[in-house]
Amino acid sequence: MKQNIGDGMLLVTAIIWGSGFVVTDIALQYLTPYQVMAGRFILATFLLIILFGFKLKTLNKSLVWKGAILGMFLFLGFVLQTVGLQYTTPSKNAFLTAVNVVIVPIIAYLLYKRRIDRYEIVGSVIAIVGIGLLSIQSSITVNIGDVLSLACAVAFAFDIFYTNRFVKKEDPISLTLVQFITASLLSVVAVLIKGDIPTSLESEGVYSILYLAVFSTTIAYLFQNKAHQLTSVTKAAIILSTESFFGMLFSVLFLHEVLASRMVMGAVLIVIAIFIAELKPSFNKKQSLKNVHESNKLY
Repeated sequence: MKQNIGDGMLLVTAIIWGSGFVVTDIALQYLTPYQVMAGRFILATFLLIILFGFKLKTLNKSLVWKGAILGMFLFLGFVLQTVGLQYTTPSKNAFLTAVNVVIVPIIAYLLYKRRIDRYEIVGSVIAIVGIGLLSIQSSITVNIGDVLSLACAVAFAFDIFYTNRFVKKEDPISLTLVQFITASLLSVVAVLIKGDIPTSLESEGVYSILYLAVFSTTIAYLFQNKAHQLTSVTKAAIILSTESFFGMLFSVLFLHEVLASRMVMGAVLIVIAIFIAELKPSFNKKQSLKNVHESNKLY
């Protein structure tokens, strides 16, 4: 029963994040990328402090620097994603962002020499082919928005990788608090440097920021943190990866985006690559159990 609740929370998170691509696209019609970033993170930070402000008393040096690292990667990921969305479509932005699941094993190998197995290699190759079909235009050129979206996937991959390491020793909600505070401060600095302090606000822009702050940031991250306690990591990653499907779905429904067959094929290949990368641990486990069972038969 608890696992079903966890899976349901993750599915809600994936739907919210999928809708976030469309809402961000709308927000960018009224605000700059840095204003969108500052607005969503400042509001989300205040909401978290209202809900879990008592956890600020438990902060220590280790938790603060770990949360700050996560905040820097989160800020970088969202900046690249939001700026990239100015030059590419929400559906392509969503699918290219989802490639972070394939990038995580590569980071583990480069930083900690963890071996990349054949499933991860196959998944990476399929993802690269999918990225090519999705991003390369008829003139054999790649849109700058697609490049930024891929760079965003790398930043989110680092965020996922270090979150997985840090959460084993630190409280997830306390880490999220420091992460959001760091992302808020960096966003404000970016706004000040760019001279993007808004002098007036359109209601549509305000509503978009409110949605991103309340749903795509605060609720989505709280749901994700809680759901990880109720379900398996592999199943969680698979469910969350469906945000790219929901991003494409909402783009077609609300922004009337037209998808070429080549782009759809590229998106399908990227999802297949994600599933190969994430289903691999359970496949290996089943294979090991099968080998043990067959070995026992010999005796």
